[in-house]
Amino acid sequence: MKYLHTMVRITDIDESLDFYCNKLGLQELRRREDPAGKFTLIFLAAPGDEDAQVELTYNWDSEEYGEGRNFGHLAYRVENIYELCQRLMDNGVTINRPPRDGRMAFIRSPDNISIELLQKGEALPKQEPWASMENVGHW
Repeated sequence: MKYLHTMVRITDIDESLDFYCNKLGLQELRRREDPAGKFTLIFLAAPGDEDAQVELTYNWDSEEYGEGRNFGHLAYRVENIYELCQRLMDNGVTINRPPRDGRMAFIRSPDNISIELLQKGEALPKQEPWASMENVGHW
């Protein structure tokens, strides 16, 4: 397993980049805009520590974030998403967003911290029971 990033939601890209980059000293590594999903992702890291990233998520539709709602999730790359999700389920962990696509799943910690699991490399071929599983709750 490899730590990937921590995601936080932002309400103003320019103001956030001023804080994280100009004031705190992080550097923008990459940016992705998704018109269909109506969001922008901006990945930042401290100079020389590009493996520890912060993902700033700007949702184009404005939303008021209550305290804590702006924190999104922790993300980990995993060797086999199906095997890990099965092990988690066998140990009583709810899979909130099953890996239907063979690529991504979400779970929650006992304190409701959302954790994204991403398949290393290409998505695994779809397989049951994952392909038919519904979401549980939210993530």
